[in-house]
Amino acid sequence: MPKHIFVTGGVVSSLGKGLTSAALGLVLERRGLRIALQKFDPYINVDPGTMSPYQHGEVYVTADGAETDLDLGHYERFTNARISRLSNFTTGSIYKSIIDKERRGAYLGKTVQVVPHVTDEIKAAVRQIATEDVDVVITEIGGTVGDIEGLPFLEAIRQFRLDVGRENVLYVHLTLVPYLRAAGEIKTKPTQHSVNKLREIGIQPDILICRSERPLGDDVRAKIALFCNVEKEAVYEELDLEASYLVYELPLVFARQGLDEMIVRKLGLACGPAALDDWAKMIETLRSPTHSVEIAVVGKYIQLRDAYKSIYEALTHGGVANDCRVRIRMVESEDIEKKGAEAALSGVAGVLVPGGFGYRGIEGKVAAIRYARETATPFFGICLGMQCAVIEFGRNVCGFTGANSTEFDAQTPHPVIDMMAEQKRVAGLGGTMRLGSWRCELLPGTRAQAAYGAAAVHERHRHRYEFNNAYRELMRLHGMVFSGFSPDGALVEIIELPDHPWFIAVQFHPEFQSKPDRPHPLFRAFVAAALAHSALR
Repeated sequence: MPKHIFVTGGVVSSLGKGLTSAALGLVLERRGLRIALQKFDPYINVDPGTMSPYQHGEVYVTADGAETDLDLGHYERFTNARISRLSNFTTGSIYKSIIDKERRGAYLGKTVQVVPHVTDEIKAAVRQIATEDVDVVITEIGGTVGDIEGLPFLEAIRQFRLDVGRENVLYVHLTLVPYLRAAGEIKTKPTQHSVNKLREIGIQPDILICRSERPLGDDVRAKIALFCNVEKEAVYEELDLEASYLVYELPLVFARQGLDEMIVRKLGLACGPAALDDWAKMIETLRSPTHSVEIAVVGKYIQLRDAYKSIYEALTHGGVANDCRVRIRMVESEDIEKKGAEAALSGVAGVLVPGGFGYRGIEGKVAAIRYARETATPFFGICLGMQCAVIEFGRNVCGFTGANSTEFDAQTPHPVIDMMAEQKRVAGLGGTMRLGSWRCELLPGTRAQAAYGAAAVHERHRHRYEFNNAYRELMRLHGMVFSGFSPDGALVEIIELPDHPWFIAVQFHPEFQSKPDRPHPLFRAFVAAALAHSALR
């Protein structure tokens, strides 16, 4: 039977439960254990696919096409766990499943209630991922203890320990221990209240991880242990990091404090020590790289960093591969529309235009791509970034006045980006999305093929519109190379410009498969090109 670790959070939101869960997963995986990770989100949306990035950050897409919470990106970046649609459930998806069953008569006329029906559905979701090839399941409960919408999930995990046995379940509570500068003191009262809330529900945390900007000290740890009814040795600290890229140091922080040893002992796991030498070496490169380069990310959701979380992380990974610190210039595409590309992008060594939906800011993205093309600045377009690159090339190289995507202008005289005929016949926006992992055949002798070093790859998609094949030959005659296709050749996946130092745009989202110790080939090549461009100036 797999062992279970449930991670909860208290006092405030955004403490880093996802990163903590991912870091725990890595350390246990490095001890030879097989890990599965999962997140429950208390909001009523069935999934985050229709939510604005300003609400919950980016939508992370799994290989099987699920639109999920961005924390699943942390899980994949840190571990080798199989992440799928079974790795993310919301209140909405749980209730939808229950209501569908009730309409089918599955409850045989019973009154459907939160207990036991909702809690049973939640527990069933945990069991689905607890397969026989998994040693430890780490389940993160989103939200903050005390929130009304999270109560069914907490009740479910309380029951779960009774169902599978105390020896098979561990409760880890992440909490905030604030430092009051005016008083010069670390305050434990918020943590005490948070744990009391859990204990009222019937959950006694086994381990406390305390977020703080100052070291706790033995006296503070002893006080927390006493008032929260945990062993002093089970109180760990998670100090604020010096820089965002050092989140990858968290597994080492936990290992140095012996957190993995505590988990292994409490769950009775048989495994070896954590093999973290290569991870520690990667951290050294992150901390003290030889080179530095500035790359602009031109987006429409720049105000919220989490909206492009995987993009920023993949750029960091590309920097690791090149012994380089990537400094990111966040550029709002609407600012380019107001001030011009030169003012916004002057001095950068590379330009990346990420994905997105809707017309707002599109002309700024097109202007940024034109700047990169005409100034021979390395350019990387992703999803909508590729579509904007096609629009820019159509207008300014091929002379297709008014070229556009039918997403933005249904009456454009040159629909270089369009919805495919078979997609137009599907009712409902969700049905027209191309989601999940698709095979891409690479054209030999191209930059894309050289970067991958393979004949074909599988990459994750999340988009609705495609390159219009009616313009393929016309653009080829003007110098565009189509270097990646769907296996049947019908869908263009990658474009590039061979007379440019490095100009590649892809229809998919390569950032979703990048890891710090295994950077994605395209991000590695893009950062290398930016570094070379920077050296020439």
